[in-house]
Amino acid sequence: MADAPQQICILGGGFGGLYTALRLSHLPWEGTPPTITLVDHRDRFLFLPLLYELVTDELQTWEIAPPYAELLAGTAVQFRQAEVTAIDMEQHRVSLSDGTMLTYDRLVLALGGTTPMDMAPGVADHAIAFRTLEDAYHLKERLRLLEASSAEKIRVAVVGGGYSGVELACKVAEHLGDRGRVRLIERTDMLLRTSPEYNREVSQKALSDLGVWVDLETAVDNLTADTISLTFREQTDILPVDLVLWTVGTKVNSVIADLPLKHNERQQVVVQPTLEAIDAPGVYALGDVADCRDADGQQVPTTAQVALQQADFVGWNIWAAISAGEGSSAKNRPQLPFRYQHLGEMLTLGTSRATLTGLGVQLDGELAHVARRLAYLYRMPTFSHQVRVGLNWMTKPLRDALAK
Repeated sequence: MADAPQQICILGGGFGGLYTALRLSHLPWEGTPPTITLVDHRDRFLFLPLLYELVTDELQTWEIAPPYAELLAGTAVQFRQAEVTAIDMEQHRVSLSDGTMLTYDRLVLALGGTTPMDMAPGVADHAIAFRTLEDAYHLKERLRLLEASSAEKIRVAVVGGGYSGVELACKVAEHLGDRGRVRLIERTDMLLRTSPEYNREVSQKALSDLGVWVDLETAVDNLTADTISLTFREQTDILPVDLVLWTVGTKVNSVIADLPLKHNERQQVVVQPTLEAIDAPGVYALGDVADCRDADGQQVPTTAQVALQQADFVGWNIWAAISAGEGSSAKNRPQLPFRYQHLGEMLTLGTSRATLTGLGVQLDGELAHVARRLAYLYRMPTFSHQVRVGLNWMTKPLRDALAK
């Protein structure tokens, strides 16, 4: 009698989860291939670094958020659209919101995080996060309504001086033009603290050129429907505001936080360099939910670039472990410790301006904008989607010219 296939359950369809599933589907399985199930509560993958371009109509939804059904067509990966409601690690079972119960032999935790909206009174009621398609649609509609209003000036506050805050402030300021009054608020004394100096300098110049007011060492105390309360060096001001965008922090999914695993103070799962949970063999974590030190002992950031690289290692390590257990010719293939390769950093600073550092290269302006787009095109999840998007980008100037 043939052995029952191993069950691999991947929870979360972001960069970590989807790319792990695709990696597993492309590996050369011997004997009975495993059943690979990818679970996500949405029907579309989101290429998050390009979400800004959706707000400004530079890109369309299908380009940055293709359906899982399209991306997984022709693979052995099964997709289930549902919320993960519980994980029973003793019974190796995952409960879904549609009533389905999945069993697993190998479990991949890649549920990502959410933006905490409880960091100051009024944030949950009056601010907009920027992490999902729904957030982008919400922001786009709010901007449309504000632009259609009779207000002489549109006052926008962007809270958080990290990558998302800086990129969002530039996009919104350029979009609103002279009518906008954009303020970027950062609690510490520096924007883009973890960025290379070149990217910080270029970003600060872009913010200045676009007229963005930067408040450093400033805390948000309270929000109302039309005001924001800010404290700088023990002095508090209440300012009028039409729109507040909240880009601060990442909160681990509560299902992950409640698991009987070792967590850090941020509730991330502590993993070995192989990305296996240190106290649960067969359970892997990556991306936002993982506290990971790589093979060289460096603490890796929770970025899309890291999750993409981790997915390759998780896929390989699950494949090597299952193959070894089946006694195949792959039994001598080792578990590989993750080694993070920092390939550089890119930020969008408007519709035709960006900054890029990496691999000995420093670029800004239109050339960096083109390089950023090409780099992200290369990282699109499937070749067929790369071709569709690439052809659309190549022919868009011609279509725009003919439409005039």
